[in-house]
Amino acid sequence: MIILTWVLVAVGGYLLGSIPFGLVLTRLAGYGDIRKIGSGNIGATNVLRTGNKPLALLVLILDAGKGAIAAAVGWMLLGWEFGVAAGVAAFLGHLYPIWLGFKGGKGVATGLGTFLAISWPIFIGMALAWLAGALLFRRSSMGALVAFGVLPLLTGLFNGRADGSSVPIPYWFIILGFAVAAIVYYKHRANIARIIDGTEPKISFGSGGKKPD
Repeated sequence: MIILTWVLVAVGGYLLGSIPFGLVLTRLAGYGDIRKIGSGNIGATNVLRTGNKPLALLVLILDAGKGAIAAAVGWMLLGWEFGVAAGVAAFLGHLYPIWLGFKGGKGVATGLGTFLAISWPIFIGMALAWLAGALLFRRSSMGALVAFGVLPLLTGLFNGRADGSSVPIPYWFIILGFAVAAIVYYKHRANIARIIDGTEPKISFGSGGKKPD
């Protein structure tokens, strides 16, 4: 039964995470296939290229919510470890959705949402790192790379539990931090190449600037 429970948690989280809100909402809004716009990504940053900021914000919230809801429900019903599993499964579902031929987003929002649910201190650290990276380098992708770059360190500093219980650090959780960070870096490999050659679009914090990639 325990194996079946783990399987059901993983499948449920994956299916929730694989809902392509960016694609669905842009089609409903009359923008067509978001995969044919800008970078072709289904995430909120590419939805912003339509010029519809409220729609992009909604996609951001829903993509983050997939990870947060999966992790929170898994934790409440079965325990923290199951919450982690459900959240990570949702993260993978966003990256590799079965409905889109396993070609999904880059996982930043869904990953952040997952850690918001399973450990708010880690989420705050990642959010501050994203903000610092984005402000310093003026690139959304750099914010993501910095945020997930510090993730392994944060999983080592905190025990992972959002309830603040003084439980010894689960070493598998630190390994998970490295794995999630590596996946996000892999999904950003094109961005990294553009950063190196100086062609990665910059963020505009005012009006009239370029939209982030």
